[in-house]
Amino acid sequence: MSYPKADFVSSAWKDDLFRKKVVFCTGGNGTICSAQVRALVYLGADACIVGRNEQKTKNIAKELSEVRTNARVLGIGGVDVRQPRLLQTAIDRCVEELGGIDLLIVGAAGNFLASIEDLSPNAFKTVIDIDTLGSYNTVKLTLPHLVKSVQMQEAGNRGVGPSGRVIFVSATMHYTGYPLQAHVSAAKAAVDAIAVNFALEYGPFGVTSNIISPGPIGGTEGMRKLSMIEKIKEKEGRRVPLQRYGSVKDIADATVYLFSDAANYVNGEVLVVDGGAWRVLATGPDSGIQYPENVLTRNTSKI
Repeated sequence: MSYPKADFVSSAWKDDLFRKKVVFCTGGNGTICSAQVRALVYLGADACIVGRNEQKTKNIAKELSEVRTNARVLGIGGVDVRQPRLLQTAIDRCVEELGGIDLLIVGAAGNFLASIEDLSPNAFKTVIDIDTLGSYNTVKLTLPHLVKSVQMQEAGNRGVGPSGRVIFVSATMHYTGYPLQAHVSAAKAAVDAIAVNFALEYGPFGVTSNIISPGPIGGTEGMRKLSMIEKIKEKEGRRVPLQRYGSVKDIADATVYLFSDAANYVNGEVLVVDGGAWRVLATGPDSGIQYPENVLTRNTSKI
């Protein structure tokens, strides 16, 4: 599938911004994370994306490899970030075939709507394990390669742009609380905590750690799960201050910024990309069913 450049990355960035860099991305077959990687590959990086669905991951990797001539993109499926052994195997393959890991996107996540009353302990644990434990496993296992990348960059051996950059893909609902999202709010709050602690511990080694918190992004799997966006086009984004849902390009541009030399002194920060939505959307999904009806009815199939 061919994408016009204007659909996935701003013209503000130089085409070779990440030449000879390697990005490793968990959750890389998802709508948002694949868009982040697409922009980086277009701007010169090679990439390794991992995901649980093997065929989907390979298909997305092939699509990403066609963004730029001679781009190298590995798609490694069957990888559950909750299992360090599987994750380590993917990391080892990435390093062996692509030469290292310079940039890391921690994006694997799980989500669904459920009230606390209906949320089973196992369902709660599953989201915590994917988002929080998975994020921890990812940064822990890639850390040696990120530090090595910084050292090689300082020696002039890792191409264009900075090395040792980490972005955690978070969310905004835990800033205020969010109906039917207790599990995700808890998981993402923990992810943010890991990201900030990582920034403190490995900043002295030259590795930066930052957070991108997307708001409602149109056309994504998450929005299809959490709202009736496809059924209420006429109301799309009306509760967002900028009067529209975000696009994957908005998240991709934020990613390019944090991985670029423009963000050399940015560490341990949260970049919210949501058009100001979190300040007004705390009462629930922009679905046409408003608070408190969305919790009083307990009919999450309509939300």
